[in-house]
Amino acid sequence: MPAKLFAPSALLPKGWVEDVVLEVDDTGTLTAVTPGGSTKDCEVMGGPVVPGMPNLHSHAFQRAMAGLAESRGDPKDSFWSWRQVMYGFVTHMTPRQVEAIAGQLYVEMLKAGYTAVGEFHYLHHDPKGKKYATPAENAHRVMAAADRAGIGMTLLPVFYAHSDFGGKPATAGQRRFLHDAESFGALLQALAPAFSGRNDRRLGVAPHSLRAVTPEGLNAVRTALDSLDATAPIHIHVAEQTAEVEACLAWSGKRPVAWLLENQPLDPRWCLVHATHMTAEETTGLADSGAVAGLCPTTEANLGDGLFPAITYLEEGGRFGLGSDSHISVSPWEELRWLEYGQRLGHMRRNLLVAANRPNVGAGLFLGALDGGAQALGRPIGRLAVGARADFLVIDPETPTLWGKAGMALLDAMVFAGNENPVRDVMVGGRWVVRERRHEKEEAIFADYKAAMGALMAQM
Repeated sequence: MPAKLFAPSALLPKGWVEDVVLEVDDTGTLTAVTPGGSTKDCEVMGGPVVPGMPNLHSHAFQRAMAGLAESRGDPKDSFWSWRQVMYGFVTHMTPRQVEAIAGQLYVEMLKAGYTAVGEFHYLHHDPKGKKYATPAENAHRVMAAADRAGIGMTLLPVFYAHSDFGGKPATAGQRRFLHDAESFGALLQALAPAFSGRNDRRLGVAPHSLRAVTPEGLNAVRTALDSLDATAPIHIHVAEQTAEVEACLAWSGKRPVAWLLENQPLDPRWCLVHATHMTAEETTGLADSGAVAGLCPTTEANLGDGLFPAITYLEEGGRFGLGSDSHISVSPWEELRWLEYGQRLGHMRRNLLVAANRPNVGAGLFLGALDGGAQALGRPIGRLAVGARADFLVIDPETPTLWGKAGMALLDAMVFAGNENPVRDVMVGGRWVVRERRHEKEEAIFADYKAAMGALMAQM
């Protein structure tokens, strides 16, 4: 249904503006954004309005294991030992449980302020590594979960073929993830009809990492995607761990980001997830490419990955977006806060991640993550402008930490002033999915999640 809404203040591309009328058509697209409007014939939104945040990197099933890998077994516990816990956890998960877990996660995302998700989906096969009768079964399950929750989605089916550089054979723990280039191309072809005529979805692709794909496989996957959509997003994990960098050097003589810069046509359709360990030359090269750095500060902290070279990258004009990744936290405000706090701890100074035209740290990071996240997901989101999706948040003006603050100081407070969620209402594609902090389907979705978790935990 078309809608006409009044915002007492709204964050537009040009900045904060008062008395804004937003008009939405029946496809969920903004058709008019009028400053200086009146409340006549409008639904009045009772707080400041900001664009919804894109979440560019999600492994939905990992939300179910959040908190289950926090007991030390290996004295040198690291990402690699965490990965073994994850492999064990995923062994028993059924498609119905995948959908239930994703649905609960997406409700939590919406209530926190995320209105679109990039689902980096690699749980393809059954527990024995066999294809389901419908090979894209689990992909359809996460899309169904997104539809039920009401979140926008860029689905990024993952091509995963090997265990390490040089095409080493995959391990038993990876059997649910695996394809060869031919079967993966068939998967993309099978999925494509589910995106036809859907302006709330986009299909991209995700070669898992340079560890998991060969150069030939990477090229084949890119070609398969281009045959469907030559502008669709391409996401890849890269340089998350120092061990990965060392292994890449041993294999190719190049560091991971340097190898990609030299051997792939990096451009704005690419998103390099993590890119934690880069030289100054790699950092400049990534910034110059126009690709997005997909940063996941709470997961990177939880796994002990390291600190992204954010100061240099932003000084070079690099683009970035946020992901909640393993979902140890589901809060865009915490991701933004820890992006800055990691730099403060590393450099022992304050207020570091600023641009010349954006001196407010929280506000600048929020705006940067909107732009980069929208680019990485390949959808018209992240802004209140004609032609964009009507994805936005109404901020609760009664939040104590926000009281008396306005404009860019309001955004700074949302990022840095505590852990209380400031989001009251959420619209996605012109439809209210959260009102007064309550999701319209949260009870039923949570009931399904509890049933799934009960069964999974009984098998652990």
